Amino acid sequence: MSADKHLQSWQERFEMAEAMQPLLGKLYRNQGVEVVVYGKPLLIASTIEIIKAHRLVRRHVGNKLRLRESFPFIEALSKLPIKQCKVDIGKLAVNYWRNHTDASEIESYMARELAPAMNHADDVPAKDVVLYGFGRIGRLLARLLIERTGRSNKLRLRAIVLRGGKAGDLEKRASLLRRDSVHGPFNGSVSIDEENNAIIANGTYIQVIYANSPEEVDYTQYGINDALVVDNTGIWKDEAGLGKHLACPGAAKVLLTAPAKGDIKNIVYGVNQQDILDEDTIVSAASCTTNAITPVLKAVNDKYGIENGHVETIHSYTNDQNLIDNYHKADRRGRSAPLNMVITETGAAKAVAKALPVLKGKLTGNAIRVPTPNVSMAIISLNLQGETNKEDMNEFLRDAALHSDLQNQIDFTESTEIVSSDLVGSRFAGVVDSQATIAEGKRTILYVWYDNEFGYSCQVIGVMQKMLGLEYLTLPA
Repeated sequence: MSADKHLQSWQERFEMAEAMQPLLGKLYRNQGVEVVVYGKPLLIASTIEIIKAHRLVRRHVGNKLRLRESFPFIEALSKLPIKQCKVDIGKLAVNYWRNHTDASEIESYMARELAPAMNHADDVPAKDVVLYGFGRIGRLLARLLIERTGRSNKLRLRAIVLRGGKAGDLEKRASLLRRDSVHGPFNGSVSIDEENNAIIANGTYIQVIYANSPEEVDYTQYGINDALVVDNTGIWKDEAGLGKHLACPGAAKVLLTAPAKGDIKNIVYGVNQQDILDEDTIVSAASCTTNAITPVLKAVNDKYGIENGHVETIHSYTNDQNLIDNYHKADRRGRSAPLNMVITETGAAKAVAKALPVLKGKLTGNAIRVPTPNVSMAIISLNLQGETNKEDMNEFLRDAALHSDLQNQIDFTESTEIVSSDLVGSRFAGVVDSQATIAEGKRTILYVWYDNEFGYSCQVIGVMQKMLGLEYLTLPA
């Protein structure tokens, strides 16, 4: 191909991606339809991100998906009366073009494939959400909630609760939402309303409430009712402590973004969200590591059976470690986080059993904190009941990532060059690094990357939706 033809081809792809953007935006804002390409989200995606998502299809099916091949499906989708679902336009297009040579039957094909979401009743009222705490997870949850702003959005971020309230605090909180050293700038505009203590982000009016404890808050004063309070502080982890939120006027349910103590349900979305009942008022979204490993462990156990195993977590440092050597109540965590690898404990392996009881007593775990600010890895060493090899194990996990009920949790990479920073912003609970897989006989070792901040926050959003009765279909099934 000549240089001019390369440029012309690029120009055509770029223009096609630009034409997709308004359709994708309207589908979500007006109908609550989130479009993905083999799991890669196109919601608020740039033109380059849309092109790259299409290029990645080759890794999954062996052939590239051209934008001109998928565009008619997005057009057809925009004409259908479907609401509140996730649609993988990549899978739909690939399946269609395997059996057709022209576009004449696309509309009827789409109507058949998306029938379960057709004329879906949209009578569920929007639900109020409060973020109690505004640290790493709180701010990422805010970004995820704000990016969904629109008439069809059912999760409405109404307030954040903070301690303090000193002069300049509001502007500093807004600045931390606006800029992030790991995840980059906020995609949109952020301003403040000092008079009323509020942050306005992409049209979302977020009341900022200053309180030193839950007992001080009356949400109804701000027009907030029956709210889901998402506790990101980690201060309270049992029913007595988290129950303080429920005593606040306007609060109805509580979600903890950390492992809970006692009998509180620990939920890994995609694995055991069905355990959440309407009457449950306090739920935990477990830990980032538990979310990363449990879907992979479930898939492997369902296929091969797990006798026992060990999980070693190579985890980025977190805010509870010291920047320089200083006192810390926990062993070793007082040593400088950016300068040391630090052996520490993790309850993630044992916590898997709370979401997947079949593995109770079968796993041990440990952790090493390393000098990176984000993205971690779990090395899962397993003794299986059935035999396998590297090729079979990878083929199985690739299929699980693409077509199983865990497709929204498990991602899969075949890259020989991928490193941790490449996975900042991954929306999956865990990403299987197939090049590192070791499997022979009844023994296997799996390497699973995970963005311990953003990927985990995406899992938390799923639990929030389930708690509020807002689960959506993923199509094609």
